[in-house]
Amino acid sequence: MSAQHRKIPKIFPSNAVSGLQSILLLKPAFGKGRSVLVSLRDRKTCRSFSGKKLSPQMLSNLLWAACGINRKKGPFGIPGRTAASASNSQEISLYVALQDGVYLYEPIPHCLIPVASGDSRAMAIGKGQGPAGAKAPVRLIYVADIDKFSEAGFQEPGLKDPETQKAYYYADTGLIAGNVYVFAASQGMAAWFHNCDRVNLSSRLKLRANQRVLFGQTVGYPGK
Repeated sequence: MSAQHRKIPKIFPSNAVSGLQSILLLKPAFGKGRSVLVSLRDRKTCRSFSGKKLSPQMLSNLLWAACGINRKKGPFGIPGRTAASASNSQEISLYVALQDGVYLYEPIPHCLIPVASGDSRAMAIGKGQGPAGAKAPVRLIYVADIDKFSEAGFQEPGLKDPETQKAYYYADTGLIAGNVYVFAASQGMAAWFHNCDRVNLSSRLKLRANQRVLFGQTVGYPGK
């Protein structure tokens, strides 16, 4: 754990995962980066990455941009996030595969909770997609938690229909992934949204029956 990371408060005890500790991320730092319009102009998929690691501040900014809390009171009195979701159900969980292990991003209180030790970044890309992005420091894993629909502030009928649920969680994943793409472009970084090894990741992350691994997204600095 970097000295620039901080240990999580006792209200969020560390999981017992082979010595990994929960990490309270640095507060997001605003004011640096390209404008939204320039970032949209430069947004693209890049499959070539260097092995340069993200600083603790950059990792914090990336995760906040993806689906962090941007207001204390959003729809239905639930804290609002940077990415919309069906009835503010916030059913997409963001897992972060780093070199030392996989962590679950918790927007409140903006922290990483260890889930599995060891390097699982190779699982966060689909089989047959080759070695592209193998050096990248971060791979995000998108997981839908179906149970979250039952906790949504507005219980519209579609939240209970499996096919509508599927449409919602795919759309909501795309909203988060789009945030990541624009953030990466704003910082001169590279991003790639792709398939992943769903079966092995489900086991690796110890997911419940009502959780679905959906996609992966590689983020880092562009390779030469």
